[in-house]
Amino acid sequence: MSAVLPPAAATPALARVPALRVTQRRVLLSEFTKFRSLRSTMWTLLAAVVLMIGLGALFSAANASQYHTRTAAAMAGFDPVTASLNGVIFAVVAFGVLGVLLMGGEYSTGMIRSSLTAVPRRLPVLWGKLAVFAGSIFPVSLVASFLSFFLGQALLNSHHLGVSITAHDALRSVIGAALYLTVAGLIGVALGALLRHTAAGITTFASLFFVIPLLARWLPASISSHLGPYLPPNAGGAIWGGVDVPNPLSPWTGFALVCGYAAVLIGAGAWRLRRSDA
Repeated sequence: MSAVLPPAAATPALARVPALRVTQRRVLLSEFTKFRSLRSTMWTLLAAVVLMIGLGALFSAANASQYHTRTAAAMAGFDPVTASLNGVIFAVVAFGVLGVLLMGGEYSTGMIRSSLTAVPRRLPVLWGKLAVFAGSIFPVSLVASFLSFFLGQALLNSHHLGVSITAHDALRSVIGAALYLTVAGLIGVALGALLRHTAAGITTFASLFFVIPLLARWLPASISSHLGPYLPPNAGGAIWGGVDVPNPLSPWTGFALVCGYAAVLIGAGAWRLRRSDA
């Protein structure tokens, strides 16, 4: 006689899992995870800090050792703050390249399709990248800027040329160098979004910050004297003292102009991201 099996227990209803909404905060966390997980990010940041501090120290030491050989006019125009921050000229390359890689690299690898599938509205991805980049780069560049200043002044003090952080415009120049590097890097992010190609973005960034200003020096003085102050590195350099053109812009006017360049390029990148397929 076969045993009577008990009726099968009713299968419990599966708990309803609420759908996760795409919010700017979640996109921001996702972009920060991608940013810090890339090995190239850490290496590029390290290269930028080494360039900024190391070359600033080199310029300071060279100025200190050769100061007595200068003319009276050159001695009168010597700025110890700018001398210690001259590494910014080269560090901007690393920050700009990192900005381009942050956005253009996803197009090169095809990862952008996954990002835009997860965030169909698209623009939050760009806002997240910009926020993560600025929030990461500014503290790093600010620390590097202060270290460059104090190390440079220590080297200059060996010849009694150094100044303190409370000297006229010293604090503004140190903080301004970090602001300039951050905005220059944001221009790199915008170029990556607009051009969608790493090599094209880096080439365009190098042209804006190095090639075009160099070529402008070869133009007739009547043109270069009016054009030079408005080029990105000269306008941004006004806030930290790294500008060597006639009639430079005032520090905050120059910085505002660089921010304007960044805003225009970010707007163009956002327009293409919204209107064009990945």
